[in-house]
Amino acid sequence: MSETRTKPSLRLLFGAVIFLSSFLLFLVEPIAARQLLPVFGGSAAVWVTCLVLFQTALLVAYLYAHWLALRSNFLVHMGLLVAAAASAVIWTRHTVVPGTAHPVLAIFVALSLSIGLPFLALGATSPLLQVWVARIETGRIPYRLYALSNLASLLALLAYPTVIEPYLTLRNQRLTWCCGFVIFALLSALVTQRTRSATLTRLNAATIDESRVPAATLLAKVLWVLLPMGAAMQLSAVTSYLTANIAAIPLLWILPLAVYLMTLIIAFQFPRFLPRAILTRLLVIMLAGLGYMLTQADVLLPIRAVIGFFLTELFLACLFCHTEACHLRPHRASESTLFYLLFATGGALGSFLVGIASPHLFSFNYDMALTFLVTAVLAVAVTWSGGWPQRLLWTIASGLLCVLVGMLYVANQRDTPVAIRNFYGSLRVRESMSYPGAIMRTLTNGTIQHGTQIFNSELRKTPTTYYAEDSGVGLALRFCCGDRPRRIGVVGLGVGTIAAYGRRGDQIRFYEINPAVEPIARNLFTYIRESQASVTIVEGDARTSLAHDSPKKFDVLVIDAFSGDAIPIHLLTRQAVALYRMQLAPNGILAFHISNQHVDLEPEVALLARDAGLSVRRISTYANEERGEFSATWMLATANESFFSIPEVQSASRPPVFDPRVHLWTDDYSSLLPLIH
Repeated sequence: MSETRTKPSLRLLFGAVIFLSSFLLFLVEPIAARQLLPVFGGSAAVWVTCLVLFQTALLVAYLYAHWLALRSNFLVHMGLLVAAAASAVIWTRHTVVPGTAHPVLAIFVALSLSIGLPFLALGATSPLLQVWVARIETGRIPYRLYALSNLASLLALLAYPTVIEPYLTLRNQRLTWCCGFVIFALLSALVTQRTRSATLTRLNAATIDESRVPAATLLAKVLWVLLPMGAAMQLSAVTSYLTANIAAIPLLWILPLAVYLMTLIIAFQFPRFLPRAILTRLLVIMLAGLGYMLTQADVLLPIRAVIGFFLTELFLACLFCHTEACHLRPHRASESTLFYLLFATGGALGSFLVGIASPHLFSFNYDMALTFLVTAVLAVAVTWSGGWPQRLLWTIASGLLCVLVGMLYVANQRDTPVAIRNFYGSLRVRESMSYPGAIMRTLTNGTIQHGTQIFNSELRKTPTTYYAEDSGVGLALRFCCGDRPRRIGVVGLGVGTIAAYGRRGDQIRFYEINPAVEPIARNLFTYIRESQASVTIVEGDARTSLAHDSPKKFDVLVIDAFSGDAIPIHLLTRQAVALYRMQLAPNGILAFHISNQHVDLEPEVALLARDAGLSVRRISTYANEERGEFSATWMLATANESFFSIPEVQSASRPPVFDPRVHLWTDDYSSLLPLIH
């Protein structure tokens, strides 16, 4: 009788621990990644690399759960909980800041040392407790608990950009999370102790019942790896595209991951949500849509349309992969941890292929096209038994995607003297004859242009794109110093366009984090080589380099790291502006380039300038295609009030707009959400 009375309370305790573990697991991911962004220059690749580490850590956690389920060594688990709680407390007080010589390795080391043990304990909880529940009660696997864990993960991801990041500093986020983890550790210890007692009386019965259940086939086990691999590739590829071309912010990390988790919930809780026939037809439509979008790379689409399309595609592709994997899940409780282990293996493999292997194997970004090809091939495998219509459909789709990859390869090679891909992005130099009798070269990072030079006698030494003579930076350089030599600092090299302003006696110092940019700027463009100024280039994160530099007394310090749409927030904080002022001459000018398709940085820059005691104005200019000039928006801030009284500057500028929703960014607090168009 006592056993019957304790069963509901034990189920509730198990459910609470699983829910809390998954909530904390997916809450710590954006917190930890957000903490690393400043170290790596705000690179969009930080989150994709973090995804690889998280998937790999989850694999280790599932491996641990599988080992522990076979041996039932409860004391080992108790020890892990104690060590993980201690590690979580240490993380709130000490932050690991590795070097950036090898960014991927540095991220792996930083996350492993800071949240490795807590992540292991949290990740192992759901599969481990499902086995324990099966042993204590019926011997059948409670897969609904897996759906519960994914629901908790989804809630954590949705809460972070809407409730947590806008209202809590990064330190308070870590403290709050640590308190939650300590509660989790105590509840887990209680569950472990109660399971240890209950298992002694239930283990033999569960083993006997299981002998009548068929074991999983080898093919099923292979697909337990490949199907989650396809879904993880989809997640990594879509996340990489959105963060590289829109903004490297937690919101755009979280949306794809939230969609990914929704498909897991549906697959395990509502496996008949969309019949295979309907789902495969919708997926084929999305394949065709993706093929069209990839061939229209130069077409600018609204941000909502782009995000909506890729999230819909991600939902359908991941739902297909996860539903098919769910249909193949084991019926034996003893195989459940193996299922989750192989499932996690596929997730880690998929994220590794996109996040680590692809940038090293390909000079161009083929992630989306190759990911869809893998999805189509997996569809051939799992629908083969459905008859010739399905076989023919997906075989043709796979063939067409192979053709698409080939077309993209040919298109990328055309008129491309140089293409380099590394941790910081995909750099490509494009060459065209857009001007009569003149070659024009353009440096792009993904879909964003980072500089252009027109090679004819009239425009060869003329600043183009965002740096025209009537732009904000052009006015700052023209009127800052009269005829005396100038000291100019520039955060962000691009093709070195600002070097075109160099006069004899000037000193121009560029700061560039991407080591692949300098050789391109020096060898394929001539702004630096032909500048009359003395030009130096400092490799590494600009803020770190400026902090280690002796005072340079710059007359103009250009902060030009925001036009790529991936915002390095650590360059726009109160502490960063204080550092810039230390490097400025007393009447020096800070020139912020804030041209951006998706984020309006004007209110934040205005707030930072006011906080620093500087006068600030906005200067916007229009495009001039004949001279290769783009529309540009600059914010100029200076302690020299007379600068804005110069007639040319006064007529071109206007006071900034302040937004009451925007709060001052610091190294411990920032939120881009109010600034997104």
